[in-house]
Amino acid sequence: MKENIHPNYVECKVTCACGNSFITRSTVPELKLDICSQCHPFFTGKQKLIDTAGRVDRFMSKYSKTGGKTVKRQPKKVIMKIKPVKKIKKAIPKLIVKKVAEGRKVKEQKAKA
Repeated sequence: MKENIHPNYVECKVTCACGNSFITRSTVPELKLDICSQCHPFFTGKQKLIDTAGRVDRFMSKYSKTGGKTVKRQPKKVIMKIKPVKKIKKAIPKLIVKKVAEGRKVKEQKAKA
């Protein structure tokens, strides 16, 4: 290995915002953390609700009326307007329609005669 290119690996004092501190090794002598294993909900099993703009209070006030029970509501009445079905003409070229019409006329004339 090359010399003088690696950082110094020294003892480091890690301090959390909750007040917990411990000593480990790192390339910096001191670290300050916001959350550690003593205060993180995953490790402690406790849940902390972080209330941003009163959302938790708003949720509690909205759903406290039911007492935590689900409320069965009546389904909404939906009135559907049913449109009449239009007859769909098959795609027949106009020439064939004319020939058929002419053929009918010829048959009618023969039947009359």
